Amino acid sequence: MIARYTRPEMGRIWTPENRYMKWLEVEIAACEAWAERGEIPMAALKTIRKRARFDVDRIDEIEKTVKHDVIAFLTSIAENVGPESRFIHKGLTSSDIVDTALSLLMREASDILLGDIRELLDVLKRQAFRFKSTPCIGRSHGVHAEPMTFGLKFALWYEDFKRNLARMKRAKEIVSIGKLSGAVGTFSNIPTAIEEKVCRRLRLKPEPVASQVIQRDRHGEYLTTLALIAASVERIAVEIRHLQRTEVLEAEEPFEAGQKGSSAMPHKRNPVGSENLSGLARVVRTNALAALEDVALWHERDISHSSVERIIIPDSSILVDYMLNRLKNLLNGLLVYPDRMKENIHRSYGLYNSQRVMLALTEKGLTREDAYAIVQRNAMKSWKERKEFKGLLLKDRDVKKYLTPQMLDDLFDLKHYFRNVDYIFARVFGKAKA
Repeated sequence: MIARYTRPEMGRIWTPENRYMKWLEVEIAACEAWAERGEIPMAALKTIRKRARFDVDRIDEIEKTVKHDVIAFLTSIAENVGPESRFIHKGLTSSDIVDTALSLLMREASDILLGDIRELLDVLKRQAFRFKSTPCIGRSHGVHAEPMTFGLKFALWYEDFKRNLARMKRAKEIVSIGKLSGAVGTFSNIPTAIEEKVCRRLRLKPEPVASQVIQRDRHGEYLTTLALIAASVERIAVEIRHLQRTEVLEAEEPFEAGQKGSSAMPHKRNPVGSENLSGLARVVRTNALAALEDVALWHERDISHSSVERIIIPDSSILVDYMLNRLKNLLNGLLVYPDRMKENIHRSYGLYNSQRVMLALTEKGLTREDAYAIVQRNAMKSWKERKEFKGLLLKDRDVKKYLTPQMLDDLFDLKHYFRNVDYIFARVFGKAKA
């Protein structure tokens, strides 16, 4: 199922082949920088460029003995390059290669995720304008509050993902960092110019001050950004799950031909896609916590972060890619029932007008406390006896002293609640149209 909604490019990024290719890219860039200084013969550089290859199976085989992935990688390269391989990895430590390459991988993943968010924004905008004037009841605590439009839900989600787009752009910038400064970041065996040239070639910024590693708060920001994106996805998923409840049924996920909802009950149409997204959001959030645990390392570096990152960075990147694409498809095919929305608006007997009536009474001179008591008294009776709220108000002596039947008709006009929808849409979308 994940493969169905995940771009092939995202899965490819995190393959061993691509990881080692990025390692090799960094190693060759370093060799080129050394050669420009005249400290690696140009003939040797030419040989390295031509022959530098690796074999994943061979790396795995070597690692079984050496118990070190970078050494296994370098050995595999050396077997192909020959004597000139002595110039590869000159003055570097393993983290110089691994961390700089990881930055390249996260940058690639960021570009895909930014594309995902932009595509989702297009869907949210289109649906916002489609349902801009579709009345539905707003709810707080799951209870009827005041009417709104269904399009406003999409406008709200659109604004959420505008912020997610900005966060993802910042996260990409934060992780686009290179480091080639040696064992504890002091450039003890490598000139500072090498790092500058390599980072320039790779379109990275040098870590201003490093230990043996690029600092892990950067990776933490990347993963917490993914967690916030996942939380926004879940927010929409939870709303759809509620709206699909039989008692509500204002919208539901698309149900494809041949799809079955239950092995026992043929009638079932369950919000399985949204439930799936809610569950995956928990995984992404947990991974973000693990990333925060990786920030504090012993002295200039320990290796406790390494095993964690090999899981959480690829997994969260792939999962969020999947979540964004699945949500996009779900919202594209969302089944919306405006007539049911109208039915549900009337299920609370017009009680959603209580604030308007209370304010109208205060404008006639009553204290807020007295107006509240009059309105609440009728509201509770309406709910208990299942009678229309306006009918009770028309019979209430205290109300009739201040409000005429025409005034109450005006107060119960549904259009009142939608008069500022255009204003809100203009703030979210500018003057743009669907």
